[in-house]
Amino acid sequence: MTGAQSVVRSLEELDVDTVFGIPGGAVLPVYDPLFDSKKVRHVLVRHEQGAGHAATGYAQASGRVGVCMATSGPGATNLVTPLADAQMDSVPIVAITGQVPSSLVGTDAFQEADISGITMPVTKHNFLVKDAAEIPRTLAEAFYLAASGRPGAVLVDITKDALQAQTTFSWPPEMRLPGYRPVTKPHGKQVREAARMILEAKQPVLYVGGGVIKSDASPELLELAELTGIPVVTTLMARGAFPDSHTLNMGMPGMHGTVGAVAALQKSDLLITLGARFDDRVTGQLDSFAPDAKVIHADIDPAEIGKNRHADVPIVGDAREVIVELIETLKADPQSGAAPLLNLTEWWAYLSGIRENYPLGWKTPSDGSVSPEYVIETLGRLAGPEAIYCAGVGQHQMWAAQFIKYENPRTWLNSGGLGTMGYSVPAAMGAKMGAPDKEVWAVDGDGCFQMTNQELATCAIEGVPIKVALINNGNLGMVRQWQTLFYEQRYSNTDLGTHTLRIPDFVKLAEALGCVGIRVEKESEVEDAIRQAQAITDRPVVIDFIVGKDAQVWPMVASGTSNDEIMFARGIRPLFDDDESVSEPAVIHEAMEREQATSEKGDDE
Repeated sequence: MTGAQSVVRSLEELDVDTVFGIPGGAVLPVYDPLFDSKKVRHVLVRHEQGAGHAATGYAQASGRVGVCMATSGPGATNLVTPLADAQMDSVPIVAITGQVPSSLVGTDAFQEADISGITMPVTKHNFLVKDAAEIPRTLAEAFYLAASGRPGAVLVDITKDALQAQTTFSWPPEMRLPGYRPVTKPHGKQVREAARMILEAKQPVLYVGGGVIKSDASPELLELAELTGIPVVTTLMARGAFPDSHTLNMGMPGMHGTVGAVAALQKSDLLITLGARFDDRVTGQLDSFAPDAKVIHADIDPAEIGKNRHADVPIVGDAREVIVELIETLKADPQSGAAPLLNLTEWWAYLSGIRENYPLGWKTPSDGSVSPEYVIETLGRLAGPEAIYCAGVGQHQMWAAQFIKYENPRTWLNSGGLGTMGYSVPAAMGAKMGAPDKEVWAVDGDGCFQMTNQELATCAIEGVPIKVALINNGNLGMVRQWQTLFYEQRYSNTDLGTHTLRIPDFVKLAEALGCVGIRVEKESEVEDAIRQAQAITDRPVVIDFIVGKDAQVWPMVASGTSNDEIMFARGIRPLFDDDESVSEPAVIHEAMEREQATSEKGDDE
């Protein structure tokens, strides 16, 4: 068979059922045999970036490797952003790109780009294949690399002459990955030392990252938390790893996290860090983060351990296997009795006071505009914890992380590490194809939405009925918030015109793309619009929620500052109880004392 036929056969043998891509000259040989495949469905996207994010959404929702395909040159370079995005968030995807014939490589031929060189810093690994005989082995290695160890993005670039050449297909191939031996089983001595530190701790916290979801360790995490009674914080990438409804859950830490989660980390004497990487959005100013805490750091990637914060007990291994062995070791301790193992009464008295006195909340706009927090809270209540929510990047992303209750893993998808605008719609498309029985909502902003909304046409044609909750505040909301707080309200280039000019009209745009379009301008219309969208299952739906332009995300730890300097909106002070019998943490103080905090209509804070 040809090398191109070998590509398709390899994908079939790897149990790939969906590929997102766009054909072009260099990769066209693959599209001919793909036309005849009974196992692999190709989804013709409208932009290669959409293909990459769709592959990511597919992988995040299904737990399988996502696959995208593009031609050489601009087709391949359009995949750079989604590859970097997937790599940052440890999502297993494989990108297959066509390349100019090997005789033209390096000559600046038409549509030539050194995509291997370009993507080397933003992929886990990549390959340039010039020999058709190498195609099955290379693809098998690519999928293994993407899914094993710390998952990530892998690119396979194949020259056109290799795709057209005759070859002999054989499966399974012998993989050759010398030196690649990801460690999954933790070292017993390290686990025992971690267990000892846990039993001695007075103010421990389970600091849980996205690695727990990647390793499907949610049941084991629940068992560990209930065995010990230790409070749990779940990072932005770990929302759903531990049920929000559970009494041990303190919420999301970080820049826009709950006060309880931030306080728990800051006041902790032991951080049991599972599949998290001490990202700057969690730690704030690193040298003031959790100053009195010792650190147990378990991660499958040894490069992450000690990278940002010294680990007193480093544990290299898969999060699930680490947690299982920790549970076994703790249960074997001669002092262990009935759960919980630890006496954390004083610690929980402190944390419970913080949680009760500083809940998340919002102030209803006095100008009658719709509150975005209300929209998102209502969406979460109506769609429920079994739905999948894919967020873009910005204010709506933070509100969706804060006000939707997540009970299950793989129900919250977002671009956490790279913060990629335009992620939501194509990721929701991929998620719906990876989990077709789930209700899938893209929670997007009017800025993000205009980057990749063309993929709604793909959804309409392919029969992928996602639903879009468009939080339309007329501007680049998070950038505007920073301009309000730190740039003296000089709103440089953040007004998108979607309010003042209604350009574009999102309802008409949705209809033009084959979707149902609904506009909501009153709070009383929110619930009915969501229920109407839920009832439509034969095509995508876009709800254009017109919300106030000055809503802001609170609490907030400004970039580069300490978590001890968490900021609040003055307008939601009534939510807080000033009962002095509860010890207030150092993390709390009022921000925005300047009169500019009451800009324009006087209620934007």
